[in-house]
Amino acid sequence: MKAIVITEAGKPEVLQMTERPKPHPSANEVLIKVEAAGVNRPDVAQRKGVYPPPADAPQDIPGLEVAGIIELVGDSVTRWKAGDQVCALVKGGGYAEYCTAPEGSCLPLPASLSFVEAASLPETFFTVWSNVFDRANLQPGESLLVHGGSSGIGVAAIQIATALGSKVYVTAGSDDKCKFCEQLGASKAINYKTQNFAAVLKDLTSGMGVDVILDMIGGDYTSDNLNTLALEGRLVLINTMKGKDVQIDLGLVMAKRLNITGSMLRARDVGFKSAIASSLENNVWPLLEQGKVKPVIYKVFPVQQAAQAHELMESSEHIGKVMLSFD
Repeated sequence: MKAIVITEAGKPEVLQMTERPKPHPSANEVLIKVEAAGVNRPDVAQRKGVYPPPADAPQDIPGLEVAGIIELVGDSVTRWKAGDQVCALVKGGGYAEYCTAPEGSCLPLPASLSFVEAASLPETFFTVWSNVFDRANLQPGESLLVHGGSSGIGVAAIQIATALGSKVYVTAGSDDKCKFCEQLGASKAINYKTQNFAAVLKDLTSGMGVDVILDMIGGDYTSDNLNTLALEGRLVLINTMKGKDVQIDLGLVMAKRLNITGSMLRARDVGFKSAIASSLENNVWPLLEQGKVKPVIYKVFPVQQAAQAHELMESSEHIGKVMLSFD
């Protein structure tokens, strides 16, 4: 099969097309003929050599989400059969013509979605559900702040949380991105380059704060995050783009009874991810099929142009998802 591999740690041009043996599914896996794959920030970090894949994942083929047609099923697989159209969360190997995925990490292609649209879902939707709804236990009627509202994570969080009855605020890096987020359902989008989000949200919430914050920034955002949380508020960290070493006011944490948590999804076991897949199929897949939640695709590159896709991802100019197509 053809595959995009990381030839060495470095800039986007280290991504090169090569030939690799077609993988074979284990007993509880399926083999997917990949039609499309998503590009995500963990792929960029892996390419740079700062985010090594789990030991049981392909070591030099990036890609954490795919959509395609099942070609072969393992001996223990019961739900899927050859010919089924699925999207899947994988530990790696998505930038290739064929990719294996655990049975439980696969989801049926939502009605009316293309392979590209379906491939844009798993990494962001699994992440949002696991962190916002499982870890932070966001409830209808509560409020959510999402940093990076125009990212793949952001557009998923805005739509899912709004559809399930929460008020969503976001930060984004331009007025155009803020306008897009509000059109997508955010109650207020704050341009972090021209406004202080903590001050804006203090006014918007009459000093009460927000219930949950989903943060991929870390660093100097942390203090403002804690000040922005309401009583019993929950801060969930999924990345630390501005740094992981910070000072926090533990007195504020105690006084407001705050919960600070975080997670990394890639290394979690099959059972954990299967449970998230089941929750998504029950709670979010109907919203996709009803058109209440929609994939947001910024640009699709032929897989041969994976390097250019990474350049776009690193520029942060995009709104929504950057994708690779195997057509």
